[in-house]
Amino acid sequence: MYEVFVNESPLILTNERPKKAKENLFELDGDSIMQAIGLLSKKKLKKAYLYHPDGDKILKLFMHKIPVIVAGGGLVVNPKGKVLFIKRNGKWDLPKGKVDKGETIESAAIREVEEETGVTGLTIDRFLKTTYHVFKRNGEYRLKQTHWFVMSTAYDGKLVAEKSEGIVKVRWKGPKKIKKALQNSYMNIKILFDDTSLFDQNS
Repeated sequence: MYEVFVNESPLILTNERPKKAKENLFELDGDSIMQAIGLLSKKKLKKAYLYHPDGDKILKLFMHKIPVIVAGGGLVVNPKGKVLFIKRNGKWDLPKGKVDKGETIESAAIREVEEETGVTGLTIDRFLKTTYHVFKRNGEYRLKQTHWFVMSTAYDGKLVAEKSEGIVKVRWKGPKKIKKALQNSYMNIKILFDDTSLFDQNS
């Protein structure tokens, strides 16, 4: 099962037919996918399911039906256990961006964190999670597949928001401020913090 967010509402890719999901259950074909995305985007459905019997192929088939942009991002932690956040479009987010041609996802994730925040000396500790969301550009729906990594750095210099990318603030946040920031964030960011072992040092 995979969760793809469309305007903050979940589009669930599943190989099991939900028992109570008649009006929001769609087959995995081009027309049905676009219908489901359109209804979620307009908030006419709170949740939708895309069904295909083969769970191993479902994501690959979905990604064949919609243009995909691959991105890398970082959940960056400093020695004090604080996490690096950016503010863009009125919401708190984590730094991320598109993978350039010929670039590894890991390199892209580090580059984007550096460009968007001014933070350097980054080390990737481990892969965290892959998230998915649909957005519209030039009248066409696209899927952003973001690969997230837990990173660490001892950087304690100036934070520099990349204003050309619409970033207005960059902040280190401890547990209480993280909790508050997540109230004004995105579902794909909130689910990254479900791994509470990340913050054992903060408790």
